Amino acid sequence: MKATNESSRAAGPHTSGFELDRIDRAILKTLQKDASISNVALAEKVKLSPPACLRRVERLKEAGLIRGIVALLDPQALDVGMVILIGVVLDRSTPQSFADFETAAQKVSGCMELHVVTGEFDYFMLLRTRDSASFNRLHAEQLLYLPGVRQIRSFMGLRQVLSTTLLPI
Repeated sequence: MKATNESSRAAGPHTSGFELDRIDRAILKTLQKDASISNVALAEKVKLSPPACLRRVERLKEAGLIRGIVALLDPQALDVGMVILIGVVLDRSTPQSFADFETAAQKVSGCMELHVVTGEFDYFMLLRTRDSASFNRLHAEQLLYLPGVRQIRSFMGLRQVLSTTLLPI
């Protein structure tokens, strides 16, 4: 959920009652762009003392607004540059069939995202793989064996136009 003003509450399961102010937002925006920034540099950027800044960052972590600090890797350099979006339709809409599929789908090689969706499909999966040959192997060895699947439609990305990890704060 996008906050619309300074007094809006942050959304999320761990943030009930957590109020973001201008400084919290500045910290989050800065860390989204470069989480490797030192606390001293971050404090300077958001106009706080280093100890106060560190306390704020820890509070944002405890509230669940910062889930982790990661390095963004180059998929081309690591030979997993092909993106495949997969629409999945299950043969049954029961809690158990959804749970079985979700458990198995999370183990598919290169599965980066799995979303329950509305409309024609039950799920969208985002996979990364080396090329069409490696995707064909993945399809034959893993995707065909996912439980409860009635239909799979695959869409290979031809060119990435936008990819971001920056949330609108």
